[in-house]
Amino acid sequence: LPPDASILTGLNQPTLSSLTKYQGCTTVANAADLGKPQFNLQLDDQRITQTGLGKIEILAPTQLGVAEIASESGVTRTGPSTDYSRLTPLPKGTMVTVTGKEGEWLRLDYGAWINSKETKIITGAVAPQTVIRSVGYRRLSTATEIRFPLETAVPVSVEQGNNAFTLTLYNTTAQTDTIRLDDDPLISRLDWQQVSPKQVKYTFNLKKFQQWGYKLKYENTTLVLTLRHSPRLNKSKRLPLSNIKIVLDPGHGGKESGASGPTGYLEKDVNLIVSKLLRDELVKRGAKVVMTREDDRDVSLVERQVIINTQEPAIALSIHHNSLPDNGDAENTKGFGTFWYHSQSHSLAVFLQNYVVTNLRKPNYGVFWKNLALTRPSAAPAVLLELGFMSNPYEFEEIVNPQAQRKMASTLADGITKWFEGIYLTTEAQRTQR
Repeated sequence: LPPDASILTGLNQPTLSSLTKYQGCTTVANAADLGKPQFNLQLDDQRITQTGLGKIEILAPTQLGVAEIASESGVTRTGPSTDYSRLTPLPKGTMVTVTGKEGEWLRLDYGAWINSKETKIITGAVAPQTVIRSVGYRRLSTATEIRFPLETAVPVSVEQGNNAFTLTLYNTTAQTDTIRLDDDPLISRLDWQQVSPKQVKYTFNLKKFQQWGYKLKYENTTLVLTLRHSPRLNKSKRLPLSNIKIVLDPGHGGKESGASGPTGYLEKDVNLIVSKLLRDELVKRGAKVVMTREDDRDVSLVERQVIINTQEPAIALSIHHNSLPDNGDAENTKGFGTFWYHSQSHSLAVFLQNYVVTNLRKPNYGVFWKNLALTRPSAAPAVLLELGFMSNPYEFEEIVNPQAQRKMASTLADGITKWFEGIYLTTEAQRTQR
């Protein structure tokens, strides 16, 4: 298969190639360290022998290792490399049995893989399993907190759907008879099910379609899930975004220049210009705006994520300008595009895409689900905007035009305002129907 980025050029179809990998399967009776494998290839009277670089070790099912997640948010994947898709990150302190290894990657008992650098192996530990009985509930001023007291910190996964938030606990058996959940501004009902002998699923049925962010952490062995409430929208026509906090992230900066246009003009500079213009437009409408950078400096992706997670804005927008790979059609590829990752961000991405394309008559590059550092934060709806293509010589002229920059900022601010107003009206309609 071609690289993931080939979807941007339309060249993502499978290509036929000669066989380059042999795969087989066998079973073994006992645990053993078999050392480096020796490969033999014979054709007629020619024979080639070569020793492999890695070694093969058979793990004993009764003596599997236990890993503890040492990083703040352990990155789990569908396979043993960064080529594989991400799964729900594991909170720091999670304990999980290791059932296999490939290089520096560990296979975990519930199906995910993680890089060993994000873990520490606990020698002599018993395979992590827990029962769960009561589930705690606490309503905060801006969020609802659900607490799951466990015997050990087990792996979890999250799924967002329409009017639903689902949390799955692995290596867990329910002994639950009573759950208290009062009338809550966010949650209408909590359902749970033991879907397999070691897997419990909790479904939070929500009163509102739009979700505003969540956080997961362990406090010792208690799992704490925080679901954020909707922001309070001011009905003022003059300041419609009062009480709304927005994080703006001007992409790149410092040594990270991003794309460059035909004249050598750098993406990092135009990102900052448009972000400042957008900030000013949002402030005029009453919003409180937090910038990840206000000048040409290095700000790491992790630092930008931390700003979103600590500030807990209503929304976060990362401002970028696009460019094609070397094999792309630069002259004919242009337009405005939006990127989202969590379901809670989808509505905002689609609305801004349609609003900008319609009101500025921009070419529609599309709406993309994409695993990006600035779309992954779960604390708030987060969308990355590609305002146009630096690589397109005609669109580049518009990108660097000060009047067009001001028009883009004003249109984005109007679109953001109308999205919040639309969410508010939808919420009021849902409340009336109940």
